[in-house]
Amino acid sequence: MKIDVLTIFPDFFREVFDFGIIRRARLAKIIEINVLDLRDFTNDKHRMVDDRPFGGGDGMVLKPEPIFAAVEKLTGTPDRERYQAGTKVVLLSPQGKTFEQRSARAFARETDHAIVICGRYEGVDERVNDVLITDEISIGDYVLSGGEPAAVVLIDAIVRLLPDALGSVTSAENDSFSDGLLDCPHYTRPAEFRGMAVPEVLLNGNHAEIEKWRHSKALEKTRLNRQDLLEGANGESE
Repeated sequence: MKIDVLTIFPDFFREVFDFGIIRRARLAKIIEINVLDLRDFTNDKHRMVDDRPFGGGDGMVLKPEPIFAAVEKLTGTPDRERYQAGTKVVLLSPQGKTFEQRSARAFARETDHAIVICGRYEGVDERVNDVLITDEISIGDYVLSGGEPAAVVLIDAIVRLLPDALGSVTSAENDSFSDGLLDCPHYTRPAEFRGMAVPEVLLNGNHAEIEKWRHSKALEKTRLNRQDLLEGANGESE
C-alpha cells in the first residue's frame, strides 16, 4: 500500500513513522509513506494555502487550489469518479464518519493508494469534499488543532492489519474491537507479584478453559468500560 500525506506541517511527521510496526512494514516494503507539503502545490509567491471564510466568521479555511493540484498530480485526475480502483482520498475532520476497527480492516483490505489530507483551521473549502474526497473521517468526538495527529492514528491502525506487518498472523485478530468486544486482561512473569497472583486458569495448560476465561473477562471488561459495544457484539451472551 502507498500512503501520501498532505499537510502544511510536514515536520510534524519527521520521525513518527520510524518506529515499531510502521518502521518494520516500511523496511519490508509492505507500506510506502510519503509526507508532502501542501505549500509546494501553490502557485503564488507567498505560497498561500488558506484564506478568510466567505460570509464572515473566525479563523481561516484551507483553499481549494493547492489541494486540487496535489490530488490531480497524485492520482492523474481531479475527479473521484475517475480514480483508479483501490484509490482513496481521505479528509480528516471532526465532521467525518467515526473511524473504527472495522474501518481500518476495510482500508487494509481494499486500498492500494491512500491520499490523506490533514485538515486545519476552520476546515477545508467544501468544494474539495464535493469533488475529491472519497472518505471524510473523524477519529473521535473531539477537536484537534489539525489532522496531523489523526493521520498518525489512521495510518498506524491500518498498517498493523496489512498482511505480514505483524509478527503473528493472529495478533490483529485478537485485538480489542476485532470481535466487537474489548480485549481480555493479560499477564506475564512473575506468576506472583507483591501478593497478586496470576489467575490459576492461565497456568493449567487447558486451552479450552483459557479461551472460555478470556471470553468471559472480555465481556466483563466491555460491560464495565464500553457497554455500548455489547449491543452488536459477537457472543453477547455468556
